Amino acid sequence: MAVSRAQPCDTKQVSGTRIAYFECSKCGQHLSADIPQTVCPKDAGSLWVRYDLKAIASRLKREEIGARPRSLWRYRELLPDAVPVTLGEGCTPIIASQRRSKLWIKDEGANPTGSFKARGLCLAVTMARHYGLKKLAIPSAGNAAGALAAYAAAAGLESHIFMPKDVPEANLVECTAYGSDVTLVDGLISDCARMVGERRQAEGWFDVSTLKEPFRVEGKKTMGLEVAEQLGWRLPDVVFYPTGGGVGLIGMWKAFDELEQLGWLETGSKRPKMVAIQAEGCAPIPKAFEEGKGVSEAWKGAHTIASGLRVPKAYGDYIILDILRRSAGTAIAISDEEMLASMLDWARNEGFFLCPEGAAATAAYDKLLASGFLKPSDEVVIFNTGTGLKYIDVISQAIGITRSTNGTPAKPSERRIGGIIGPY
Repeated sequence: MAVSRAQPCDTKQVSGTRIAYFECSKCGQHLSADIPQTVCPKDAGSLWVRYDLKAIASRLKREEIGARPRSLWRYRELLPDAVPVTLGEGCTPIIASQRRSKLWIKDEGANPTGSFKARGLCLAVTMARHYGLKKLAIPSAGNAAGALAAYAAAAGLESHIFMPKDVPEANLVECTAYGSDVTLVDGLISDCARMVGERRQAEGWFDVSTLKEPFRVEGKKTMGLEVAEQLGWRLPDVVFYPTGGGVGLIGMWKAFDELEQLGWLETGSKRPKMVAIQAEGCAPIPKAFEEGKGVSEAWKGAHTIASGLRVPKAYGDYIILDILRRSAGTAIAISDEEMLASMLDWARNEGFFLCPEGAAATAAYDKLLASGFLKPSDEVVIFNTGTGLKYIDVISQAIGITRSTNGTPAKPSERRIGGIIGPY
């Protein structure tokens, strides 16, 4: 696969597409895109951004994309017409596994702020500035907060962040460094969301929570556009996606729909099975999927080292579950021990330092291959949603790495993690 030389992204030359309307994902109601919108006023359904795809297809060929600068704005015709707030997000590498011939890792840790959250918040902040909004607020498990803080700083906007008090230290440090107003909450992301909801009107904040505004999906859908382009305008058999709020899974499904309507996919390319991965300590989606339900129940006592998966109930759970079933996919829960074992395995045998959420996906691949859900011949793309370096404090504690106060490395005690002795 040829990779073009990186080119600078001149935002003055970026021109998106006028939004035709917003569409409610529940009732189908159309709303104007001339003003900022949150959710459907009738049923609180998340909103889709809709474009005139026939007009886009008539003026743009997929072959034109390859010569453009390597950022998510190379797909500008499938994004809103606004001046981008950009830090160089998107076009992350897709790397073949050295041990499995049909397995690819899409490494989202190469994004600004070290995670896939840069994509969604890039679009959310771009459109917030476009609409003249000044104050943004977000509840976050960590990485979304860091992304909002960075893009808000770049746009000259206020950012108000609510995170659980036990988020990875990197998340707290980066948000503080970017100048955000940070509140640490003794609770989960659901408690953070409640606090934002209680204060946003009085404080004049615009809530950019997951699926409570329409543009984070637009940023995340570029992951699906990139996978198609990087594989030669075809889709893999299966996509593995660590699922907290699930915006990326939802966004990719939207991307596949738009690619089909544009006629950009190679003949015979069909949509992949979508696999949602959660943690055993917080698994509302696998539970609802197994029970045949259309929505999930809030998970009680949520706990896992993968902070991005510690989401007791996704706002768009009804969309996620529908996608899993329509794609003949599945949902699976992975233990923290399995995550750690897979993380060490991929670090030592492939040179990937996966985040815990990404390691949950690689562990899920092994389990579904062993179960027969996957065949060795299936072409699979696994999303590593962030760099493991953002979880250094969490991972070091989990695998027993210690350091003495006088600077001399302390000898760590051996610990067996899923058949692997660690640390070495």
